[in-house]
Amino acid sequence: MDQAHAEDVLKKVIAIPTVNDNEKEVADYLASLFAPYEDQGVTIEELVYSPGRSNLIVTIGEGETTLGFSGHQDVVDPGDLADWDTDPFVPTIKEGRLIGRGASDMKSGLAAVVCAMLAMLAMLEEKKVPGKIKLIATVGEESGEYGAAQVTDAGLADDLSALVIAEPTDGMRQICYTSKGVVDYHVTSKGIAAHSSRPHEGEDAIAHLLEFANEVQARLARLDKKDPVLGKLTSLITLIKGGEQINSVPSQAELSGNIRTIPGYTNQVIFEVIDGLIAELNAKPGYQLSVDYIYPEEPMPGDAHSPLVQLLQKVGLEVFGHTLTPVGGTGASDGSEFVRAKGDYPIVMVGPGSDSQHQPNEWVSLAAYHQAIAFYQQFANEFFGK
Repeated sequence: MDQAHAEDVLKKVIAIPTVNDNEKEVADYLASLFAPYEDQGVTIEELVYSPGRSNLIVTIGEGETTLGFSGHQDVVDPGDLADWDTDPFVPTIKEGRLIGRGASDMKSGLAAVVCAMLAMLAMLEEKKVPGKIKLIATVGEESGEYGAAQVTDAGLADDLSALVIAEPTDGMRQICYTSKGVVDYHVTSKGIAAHSSRPHEGEDAIAHLLEFANEVQARLARLDKKDPVLGKLTSLITLIKGGEQINSVPSQAELSGNIRTIPGYTNQVIFEVIDGLIAELNAKPGYQLSVDYIYPEEPMPGDAHSPLVQLLQKVGLEVFGHTLTPVGGTGASDGSEFVRAKGDYPIVMVGPGSDSQHQPNEWVSLAAYHQAIAFYQQFANEFFGK
């Protein structure tokens, strides 16, 4: 694929506003790029999450081993447009950089994977597709990874032998091979209102909630294993409110917490701690506590010395001339959902981009974007031993 065509693909996906919505338009566009090859064994499937929101699964090549590439189609809100030098959804090239919302996170990675696959298909008559390759383009990564969850639950990632997620990793200088998970939770406490001069007639929802808050932090602190790369599990109470007025026994209170998990403590361990404490407190007279979990994400385990990481480093040195450093990540990604797939395969993140994601004037170097296409194509060939 020539550079002009590759840049056109990137510009078109950036020009489609997918702020936590509207991913179907991107999915339809990408599907149209692969449609000319359907009579040559290419399969295209859109998995609808909700109206206007579709995951895209494209499979090319053949064989028992399946290499997966993934990227999300959604972007975060551009924020105050006055902070942008250009329209965030009108891709603009300045001094070798393409500027636009999603240029770094992560439409450049998604477009690079697509272009690498299309380049292999363009040479299909020469048998240049080295093996079975599956593209998974997801919805909703920025707001809960629920597209990847849907794909995983549908079994569409079970057949993979390895998965590369094209998230930005310091201009493709790093390979993220392990990351923390997330448990966001919300606890509600119900009490009975009464005049503050007669507190014995009521039930203090705030006091009950504070008892939970203090005890849950103490219990989670006992989970003190330290991951050599990711460090310890962390837990914060991040939101809290309650009561009606200063001279009333509060009849309601609520808090929210954020926990970053590590592979040594799966999310199920966290659920057991919180659910167990809630049950204990509710066994006391007058306590009414309940908990809800918001899009929990599993930690992503990995091995810095795995064959997949070593191969990516080898190809990176050949394409970029520098060594890709294996690192851990503190934030969740679609990989946190794909780890639930039935297949036992390594998952890594490596992609183009800059440190401008989620910021005004988000950008990607066009040179890095074109190198990423070459990198993914060469990696696929060497993955299959071609």
